[in-house]
Amino acid sequence: MKQLLDMHTWSRKDHFHFFSRFEEPFFGVCVDIDCTMAYQHAKAMDTSFFLYYLHGSLVAANNTPPFRYRIHDGQVWIYDQVNASPTINRPDNTFGFSYMDYHADYRTFEAGARVEMERVRQSTGLVPAVSGENVIHYSSLPWLSFTGLSHARSFSFPDSCPKISFGKIKEQHGRKIMPLSVHVHHALMDGYHVAQFVQAFQERMDAGRDNL
Repeated sequence: MKQLLDMHTWSRKDHFHFFSRFEEPFFGVCVDIDCTMAYQHAKAMDTSFFLYYLHGSLVAANNTPPFRYRIHDGQVWIYDQVNASPTINRPDNTFGFSYMDYHADYRTFEAGARVEMERVRQSTGLVPAVSGENVIHYSSLPWLSFTGLSHARSFSFPDSCPKISFGKIKEQHGRKIMPLSVHVHHALMDGYHVAQFVQAFQERMDAGRDNL
C-alpha cells in the first residue's frame, strides 16, 4: 500500500523541485559500521550473517520515512513498507538480481530469503526481479573493504530507489568493521536523513537477538 505525499505541506518541497531537475540527483556516502556484536549474534543463531545484516538494514530503512518515499510521474508516494532487491553471487562468480519481502520478524524474513537465494543461484542470467518501486537495491562486495563507491546508472530510466552496498569486514582493535555505502535521491532526502538511517542500522547491529 502507498499514499500520496502532500507536497503543499512538505517542508522539503523546494528541495524536491530543485533536485528533481538534476541529471544526476543521487548523492552517496560511505561509512563504517561496527558489526562485532551482530556477527556474534548471527553465529549464535546459526544463521547467515549476510541475511542478518540485510534484515537489520531493512528494519532501519523502514523506520526512516524518507527511505520509503518514491517518485512517480512527478509526485512523491509513501510506501507502507519497502522490501529488498539484493544481488546474489553465484559459484561461477556471476550474480543475479533477487526480490525479498520485508518481515519485521527475522526468522520469517530468513525463511523466504533463503528460498529466493537458492532460486537465483540455480538460475542463469540476471533474472530481473519483478519488484516495482518499493524496494531498496542492495549489493554486497565481500572481497573489498572500500572507502568510496559509485553505481552504474541509466539516466534515461526514472529511478528513486535507495542503493545500499556492504563491503568486506576488517579487524580494527579487536572489532569487526564493515564498510557501508548509501546512495539516495536528493529530491527525497538529505544527509540528515541518511545519518538517521545509519544510526538506526548501527543500533540494530548492536542489539541482541531478543530484539529480532
